[in-house]
Amino acid sequence: MSATPRIDLASVTRLTELADYIVPFTIRVMCDLAVADHLVDGPLPVDVLARRVGAHPGALTRGLRALAGRGIFTEVEPEVFGLTPLAEPLRSDHPFSVRECFPLMPPDIYSWARLTHSLRTGETAFGHVHGGAHYYDHFAKHPYECVRFEKSAESVNPFVLRTVLPVLDLAAARTLVDVGAGHGTFVAGLLARHPRLRATLVDLPHVVAEAPAVLERAGVADRCETRGGSFFDPLPAGADVYLLKTIIHDWPDDKAARILRNVRAAARPDSRVVIIESVSRFGNHDDTGKVMDVKALALFGGRTRTEDEFRGLLGEAGFQLLRVTPTSSMSVLEAVPAPVTDGHVGAATGGGRPAAGVPAAPTPAGRTA
Repeated sequence: MSATPRIDLASVTRLTELADYIVPFTIRVMCDLAVADHLVDGPLPVDVLARRVGAHPGALTRGLRALAGRGIFTEVEPEVFGLTPLAEPLRSDHPFSVRECFPLMPPDIYSWARLTHSLRTGETAFGHVHGGAHYYDHFAKHPYECVRFEKSAESVNPFVLRTVLPVLDLAAARTLVDVGAGHGTFVAGLLARHPRLRATLVDLPHVVAEAPAVLERAGVADRCETRGGSFFDPLPAGADVYLLKTIIHDWPDDKAARILRNVRAAARPDSRVVIIESVSRFGNHDDTGKVMDVKALALFGGRTRTEDEFRGLLGEAGFQLLRVTPTSSMSVLEAVPAPVTDGHVGAATGGGRPAAGVPAAPTPAGRTA
């Protein structure tokens, strides 16, 4: 006979909060409407706020009240709303703004509604819903959604930069290739920190086309060039450092290894590879990487990997993993090419000395299979 369930109303309440999607969807709509931006100078009556954001006053009141009950926004007087500390990061001008982090995109939402398919089969819900299409191939054909996705992915870069810069040593590097660079916000931060560094950004043409404006605003455009193409094709050769930030987790092992082999073909014997990713660990601790692993399953077909799995993947591509440094956001993995002896890749004996040199210009890389 099974044990009698323990009466624990706090657990029921907590599960209800965790399983609810009303609040997350409402937050995302408030981001789309830029509600927080209009409350920067203080609380506003909802009819004024509704006119400014293009919303129905009564409906906006209901949404804001639901969020105010969770500490996001505050109703200071009847139908007068203002910001709270939890709402501040929803402002576009916040140093760590997450406003673009939460887009409501129908292709994603339809996929999450079929997550059961992924858990039963191990296949992507996205492919199941969208006729077998890979996530990035789909968005390449839908420019508006692609821009929203890229802005979402890049919105976390200021926070990630803040956490990884203290452990990412680029002082001796002069050239860097950012593989799958998006719009370039991350590498712009690296260039601002390292004034002698030059970079090449590599991503699909429709993605990297947005980078020049980002680099210009950051004041680093004179030290950065962009290349459009797929990272399954040859990469710019001869750089001191090859950076892959949140790229490998999007792909299954065969394609992840293919990307790394392309990096290995472009790298010098003394080049360094820097991978910024979540690293999976056993246990019950709260870990963003574990949550992102489910996203990779449902949407991309990749996964979050353990340190040993990264070591094996890198070894297959001809690299030796030197170190893994955890931070409060992601981990920084550093690897170097394993030496080649008699035409075979051997066990690496140590790191290489970064050397100067400008990357050559073979076909660049991006995010398509």
